[in-house]
Amino acid sequence: MLVFAIIGALGLVLLLASLVVGDLVDLGDGALSGTSLGVGAVVFGAVGTIVTVNDLPTWVAYVASAVVGLLAVVVAQVMIRRLAASEDGVAVDLVGVQGTATTDITQSSGEVSLDAASELERRLAWSLEPIAAGTRVVVLEHQPNSVRVGPYRPEA
Repeated sequence: MLVFAIIGALGLVLLLASLVVGDLVDLGDGALSGTSLGVGAVVFGAVGTIVTVNDLPTWVAYVASAVVGLLAVVVAQVMIRRLAASEDGVAVDLVGVQGTATTDITQSSGEVSLDAASELERRLAWSLEPIAAGTRVVVLEHQPNSVRVGPYRPEA
């Protein structure tokens, strides 16, 4: 049973590291990832432990663990590929998009709600001049984690 516990624990470490840091293992150009290997090792250890605790023969524990572990790797890899394929990955340029200041905006902090279809939630914002909450704004600069805005002044 110790072998199954060790393999399961190592799989859990690999799985957590892959989720936090990114895939540490990527074999065959994405055919096998660290995340799916981690899932397989955790399942291998869990199944082996369950079979051993129920006093079944050791060979049954290894066979059952291998079969279910491999199945878990395949299912996890299929799910990872489907999730990766669903990401659009299209960069959106927000310069010129209008919105509304949801908080007071200063040079160091603020929040806006933008009118773009791709913007479902509020976005962090800052401005060279103070802007009061509720003011219409326009995006002047788009950075990865925030936008620089200015008051919207429609041309007369």
